[in-house]
Amino acid sequence: MGCGLRYACWLLLIALSAGPSWAAEARTPAAAFDAGRQAFQRGAFEDAAVAWAEAAEGYRRLADGSRQLTTLIHLAQAQSSLGRYREAVGSLEAALRLAQGSGDRGRIAAVLAALGNAHALLGLPETAAGHLEGALALAREARAPALTASVLNDLGNLRSTEGKHADALAAYRESIRLARDSGSPMLGARASTNAATALRQSGQPQAAEALLDDAFDELRRLPPSHDMAFALVGVGLGYRELRTALTGSADALLLRSGRALTEAATAADGIGDRRTASYAWGYLGALYEEERRYAEALQLTRRAIFAAQQAGAPESLYRWQWQAGRLLKQQGMVDDAIASYRRAVATLQSIRPELTVSSGPRVTSFRETIGPVYFELVDLLLRSDAGRKPDEVAATLLEARDTIELFKAAELRDYFRDDCVDTALAKVTSLDVLSKTAVVVYPVTLESRLVLVVSGPQGLKSVVVPVTAEALTREVRQFRLKLEKRTTREYLPHAQRLYDWLIRPLEDDLAAAKLDTLVFVPDGALRTIPMAALHDGKQFLVSKYALAVTPGLSLTDPRPIQREQARVLAVGVTESVQGFPPLPNVRPEIDGLREMFRTTALLDRDFSAANFEKALRADPYTIVHIASHGQFDADLAKTFLLTFDDKVSMDRLDQFIGVLKYRDDPLELLTLSACDTAAGDDRAALGLAGIAIKAGARSAMATLWQVHDEVAAELVATFYKELQNPSVSRATALRRAQMRILSNPRYEHPGFWSPFLMINSWL
Repeated sequence: MGCGLRYACWLLLIALSAGPSWAAEARTPAAAFDAGRQAFQRGAFEDAAVAWAEAAEGYRRLADGSRQLTTLIHLAQAQSSLGRYREAVGSLEAALRLAQGSGDRGRIAAVLAALGNAHALLGLPETAAGHLEGALALAREARAPALTASVLNDLGNLRSTEGKHADALAAYRESIRLARDSGSPMLGARASTNAATALRQSGQPQAAEALLDDAFDELRRLPPSHDMAFALVGVGLGYRELRTALTGSADALLLRSGRALTEAATAADGIGDRRTASYAWGYLGALYEEERRYAEALQLTRRAIFAAQQAGAPESLYRWQWQAGRLLKQQGMVDDAIASYRRAVATLQSIRPELTVSSGPRVTSFRETIGPVYFELVDLLLRSDAGRKPDEVAATLLEARDTIELFKAAELRDYFRDDCVDTALAKVTSLDVLSKTAVVVYPVTLESRLVLVVSGPQGLKSVVVPVTAEALTREVRQFRLKLEKRTTREYLPHAQRLYDWLIRPLEDDLAAAKLDTLVFVPDGALRTIPMAALHDGKQFLVSKYALAVTPGLSLTDPRPIQREQARVLAVGVTESVQGFPPLPNVRPEIDGLREMFRTTALLDRDFSAANFEKALRADPYTIVHIASHGQFDADLAKTFLLTFDDKVSMDRLDQFIGVLKYRDDPLELLTLSACDTAAGDDRAALGLAGIAIKAGARSAMATLWQVHDEVAAELVATFYKELQNPSVSRATALRRAQMRILSNPRYEHPGFWSPFLMINSWL
């Protein structure tokens, strides 16, 4: 079942879980609607969503389109509050059809605004802007000042995430004025708080402080409610963020921040809103943590944990479990800290991927925002082994490795914004079985050191390398930049230094393993470089070992490639199209494939997006070879493969190749022979590493940067020729092809041959 059916399936599950009482309409739609409203006000969003879904279905049966429309808008609000943004879009699209049928411009505007917010939260700013601007025009036409103020606030939020602070401030200021004119103090306070953030970000901290003071005063005059309490949390965080810009007022701002958060917690507790209370108590604990008052911070944090548990709010709970872990560590209670971190990781595993999606362009990566929860736990687990028994050390290493694996899977889901990526997890092979065919190396980059976790025939082992994360990242960045300069040997000192850090400490273990393949599970900046180009002072690493990379072994299905009766779909572009340069050697590259395998070929005009999809549906191909430009970007929306007439996004590629996922034998190999990722773009490299998983293929061969057309044709031809030999693995076939290019004096520079990677299954 496709992921596009999530919303319909969710409603069906509600109907089934409600059982006969719902079918018999034990309560009226109006009663269900009121129950949803009461649940929402106390922060019980799951209960609210269930009640409003019930009410919407009831109104649909009564053919009461007006109330159904209102209920669907409320349902979408609950779904968004739960992080179910795609489900919210489904509810709102149904609401929009009803609103358009009514012809009521105000209601159409309200739905469009909500759709804009949902798309912003899904990281689709252009779609969001279209909806919000349409909503604003309709709200103005309808002469609805409160609605116009609300839409302007939403538009300001979008512009702020895009870094357009002047546009954001203009929208916020008009929103504040209209909110006051229309007697909407809550909306005015929200817009003032948001405007304060934009002012701080644009270097106007005094003006930001004045607006926060206005919002604080306004909110304190309102009766307790979910909206009032949550807005106070926003004011408290606003004061907290201002402290670095207004150092002279830091103590006063700290007190105001604490006061706002305390009042938010009190108001939330008073109305039974445990979810908002958890945020208020938790952020108050964070203030005490910043002041190094760890005992008091821990007491407040535990209160936040209890409130989050009562509310069933995992997106809040993990934050405070993580915070408690940090506080316990600071107080020297390492075992208790580890237990708290473990709980935070377990909670994160239960959260839907949408909850980690940020609106607008990403300022920080998933690795920087969520990764510390996992890696701080790993850091504690990989502390000194002194005084511990061998079996305790082994168990700790296993837990550290498994924790990294959990993070790798979560990170990939976040990049593709698709929990359907999890279908790959159904085919996991035991990690201990994998180590019998290759030595697996996890370079774990911690702030103060590099830890190499090695899995081989002798079991698990860790080696500590005294290099900081900052120094390692700096070296990797320089190496990548110099590799692409194919006319100099400036890369060599960096290649040797990285070899000394990543490989030399393992040489004795690698020699003892007597295996010819190294599989790396790189993280962060290490994803942007080819390990094949590391140099020991005499030769490249590829001269010693076949190499492969994977975003995570729990996402890998390593089986030998099925060569018997292999079918190949080979597609490519030789001409200059859509502003990209020609690839004249693609034709002989594909002609060579025809000589080795049963091959269906689509070249140039025949390689349209429609023809590509049609061909994939027509036959059960073993290998799909794409010889065309591809770009991997930190933003998934800007990642594509080029056809003659279009740019195929990752989602479309998933739809095209997805028809092969559910066969008994999925696609064995996806080859992309002209990809490009920007130097220094760790997140783009993650997308490249995950392409096989997204496409439902056991493995992919792809390039880190744009390669020499003639070299690519020769390397690919040699790779496929070697692959015909049943005794040769995919990784070994690539190594032999790279060694052939390396042996040519014209192309011995690693900039020519090293960007080719074997991703996922290496067998």
